[in-house]
Amino acid sequence: MKEKTDTRIAIITGGASGIGFAIAKKFVQNNITSILIGRDATKLKLACETLGKLSDFIACDLTELGELPSVVQKINEKHGRIDILVNNAGMHLKKPISEVTDAEFQKVILTNQTAMFSLTREVTGIMQRQGSGVVLNISSMASQYGLTNVIAYTASKSAIEGMTRAMAVELAQFGIRINCIAPGFIKTNMSSLALDKDPERKKKVLSRTPLGRLGKTEEIADAALFLVSASASYITGVVLPVDGGNSIGF
Repeated sequence: MKEKTDTRIAIITGGASGIGFAIAKKFVQNNITSILIGRDATKLKLACETLGKLSDFIACDLTELGELPSVVQKINEKHGRIDILVNNAGMHLKKPISEVTDAEFQKVILTNQTAMFSLTREVTGIMQRQGSGVVLNISSMASQYGLTNVIAYTASKSAIEGMTRAMAVELAQFGIRINCIAPGFIKTNMSSLALDKDPERKKKVLSRTPLGRLGKTEEIADAALFLVSASASYITGVVLPVDGGNSIGF
């Protein structure tokens, strides 16, 4: 049974924490119903309790590709439409090239790239029938320049940026916009822990960031809200670094 709603409907993968949660919070604050997708039902439930009545969640493993069509259909049947998809979920792997196994490499590609493609294919199929929709992909500074010890992650995020451009061109005829945000070094629990354990890396990050600080998850969310809004109605196929100038810093 379809629920009657005057708000736009957004799907956000990896929405229970970090950047994904910040985007969900910003969307809800701006009257966008946000459905969070992730693996941990407990975390998703807690996130939705914080976000309030304009939020919902579905617990699923995005790498179970065969499950994605039914997940998307379930959301569409319940809410009557899907207006926004934010592909934020992903996994990291930090290892020298020589130590990355084929299985590890493929797991990162499956999680970060293939699952993103499969979910986007299903959602944009609905958007095509609607004649409108916005997809926002989240890449990384790893796609902007060379970083050591993250070969699989870099491959997956670089692919996402190329797919953003290809999707934007192919789906524009259906009124669908596809854009991408490339976050710089953003202050989250995970990044803070990693950088605090590696003072030299933290010093290097800050020294080549012209604004001289880590970004806030809310600053990614502000960019996300803009790119899915009517204010960005003539913007498609862009990769927007939100990085304090890190990608052009020296």
